[in-house]
Amino acid sequence: MVLGRRLQDLREEAGYTFEEAAAALDVTHATIRRMEKAQVGLKVPYVEKLLRIYGVTTTEEIDGFLNLAREANRPGWWHHYRDVLPEWFSAFVSLEAEADQIRAYEPHYVPGLLQTEAYAATVLRSGMPHAPASEIDRLVALRLARQDLLQRKQPPLLWVVIDETVLRRPFGGPNVLRAQISRLIEAVSAPHVRLQIMPFSAGPHPAMYGPFHLFRFPIPELPDVACAESLIGAAYFDQREDVSLFREALDRMCAQAAQVHRTEVILSRIRKEI
Repeated sequence: MVLGRRLQDLREEAGYTFEEAAAALDVTHATIRRMEKAQVGLKVPYVEKLLRIYGVTTTEEIDGFLNLAREANRPGWWHHYRDVLPEWFSAFVSLEAEADQIRAYEPHYVPGLLQTEAYAATVLRSGMPHAPASEIDRLVALRLARQDLLQRKQPPLLWVVIDETVLRRPFGGPNVLRAQISRLIEAVSAPHVRLQIMPFSAGPHPAMYGPFHLFRFPIPELPDVACAESLIGAAYFDQREDVSLFREALDRMCAQAAQVHRTEVILSRIRKEI
């Protein structure tokens, strides 16, 4: 995404249209658009030719850009799970891995980054009742591997609002749910994890239409990205006007939900009730 935006900036600074850049490579203008929007891999020969066309002439600049292009084309660690990883979720994992701030609203279950193994298996089996056990096992392993990012030396800020329903729904039975709540109590003690609970008593709130995530990145060229999930996949939004709607809804929910300092008390109370 970063390289695509840099190619777009170079093209516009050089005064080239999509059609003119495409003619230089003998490709369609749609190919240039997809390269700039990171919808296709960046072929190194194409990138090198575009750089020269756009007026980048120093060997150091060109080599640096091409090295980044080669790096961007390398599969991520999650490529090892490509046998069970849907294409739409591959994008999600890559955004999650690069973000320095992840905010989310979850009305149905504990977010994947905070799930225990037993809870994750229950959630996945519920959502994929016809999947073989081997596929569920692979997906659980992927979910647990994603959680490694919270153990980094500089982990992202994870700030989530969950409905009280999440803590009351008996996923896997009482023992599994109690263990999951204990995991949440442990997680919220970390300075980079903020969890807020939207109690039943709070009434309606701005995001009752479904779960979503907001990703923010430490790289200036990358815009904030919102991801709204559905039964068959997810939609991604990076236009400022769209993302701002998600952000405003989440800001309002954070003000309406129980405050962060009360989370551990609420979790402990609910765990005793199970």
